[in-house]
Amino acid sequence: MPSDRPTLPPVRLRPDAELARAALAAPVLARAVRLARWAGPETRVGAGGELAEAQLGAAAEALGLAGDEDGEAYASEAWRVAVDTGLVEVREPADGAGDTGTATAGDALPLVTGGGPQDVLALWLDGLETVFADAAAPVVDDVEALEALAGADGGIDFDALGWDPEAEAEFLDEVLANLYLLTVAEGGSGEGPVPLPALAASVIVPDDMGEPTDEVLEQVSQAMMRLDDQFRVLEPMGLVEYRPVDEALMTEEAPDEPSPADLDEDDVARYGMVRLTPLGLYGVRSRLLEAGVAAPAVGELAERGADELLGAVGAFPQAAARAETEQWLAGREPVAAARELLAAARGADAGSPLRRLHCQQALALVGAGAEPAVREVLDDPELGGLARVWLAERGAGDVPPPPEEMIFWLAVDTIAAQLDADGDLEELQDLVEGLTGRHSGFFDEAWRVEHPSTPEVLEAMGRLHRDKRIAKDARKAAFKARSRAGS
Repeated sequence: MPSDRPTLPPVRLRPDAELARAALAAPVLARAVRLARWAGPETRVGAGGELAEAQLGAAAEALGLAGDEDGEAYASEAWRVAVDTGLVEVREPADGAGDTGTATAGDALPLVTGGGPQDVLALWLDGLETVFADAAAPVVDDVEALEALAGADGGIDFDALGWDPEAEAEFLDEVLANLYLLTVAEGGSGEGPVPLPALAASVIVPDDMGEPTDEVLEQVSQAMMRLDDQFRVLEPMGLVEYRPVDEALMTEEAPDEPSPADLDEDDVARYGMVRLTPLGLYGVRSRLLEAGVAAPAVGELAERGADELLGAVGAFPQAAARAETEQWLAGREPVAAARELLAAARGADAGSPLRRLHCQQALALVGAGAEPAVREVLDDPELGGLARVWLAERGAGDVPPPPEEMIFWLAVDTIAAQLDADGDLEELQDLVEGLTGRHSGFFDEAWRVEHPSTPEVLEAMGRLHRDKRIAKDARKAAFKARSRAGS
């Protein structure tokens, strides 16, 4: 999987026990378990561990698929998963037994009922590797074509197909990574499905391309058809829920395919819809982590210090930051938690304003129990303004008025945090204009504020303020602040 992407938004995973139940219910793994229990001394396998062709019918019958035209294919797939996960142990052929061996239940089979959720999920991930390889393999339906492509050793000469196994696996991994990102990103699909054309376009169309060319649209169309095959293979493993491409769209009578941007909302589902299941989120995240991609999960910081919490949630979407903070607070006593948060919020480094912003948000979740710790920092030059705001919002009495220096320092710190948070532009403009509107002569004092972000904040205010005169005053103040900092 691609490992050169930035840290992904954190994912909310379901409990391990729930995921393990879903894994055991996935059709492919469920069939693999049934075949492992079915296997016995008379079960014959080929040199590669595959189920002997003569046994496929019996295997399909054991799965209750004897009447299904694809029953033997399903049995063959499930057997491969059973072997690769250790649910089945293949034994080498005995002397004089020809080229067929036997099979019996493997060491992993008892884990299905006697292991913990993590044991079951490890089995499922091993099975996913097998199914993923199947999905990434080329589809050749013509038997005569397969025979023509057979190499001297009986295997398929994939070079003759023009197929690059590594490139195909990387493409499918990239598609799954994009689907994961679309699922966990703020404003993304969430638990809803993603249209197949949009997903294919996300890995084909360059980010800087305005209107896709006909050549690129053709590549998107080809990718859609390949992904249609691949998601059909991955769905029975429980990775995705998939609505396939409407076969009528692939007939000669079907009209030319529109570009993804031109698809009518009512018809878009005909072109395929896919979503990662909760188990799929777990599986793709596991693959991302194995590839070295930073893919955090909500709750991972629960046992860490407040410094790590505040340093991390600044890069999280708002909902995920709240969920992470709630889990961090759940196991802590309110006053102790508030003291730790406030201590971690101190500092004059570049990330400190954003830490203080998230500290304030965390203290709001602590509630009234944080008040003793908050009152302890009323005289702190970095935290005193934050403390007063917190107390005032709760209607607390006996809150000393802030000195003017603290008011301006807090204003600069607040804007610096919002700039770092990369929030809504209009909300930031309203904040800037509200501050200058409440404090006449704001810039006459602001440039003197002893805050490391003062010059940058004043420059930003000059860009953001919609009143040209006041924006000019902000730029003049920024110049003064820089001159003062450099003197």
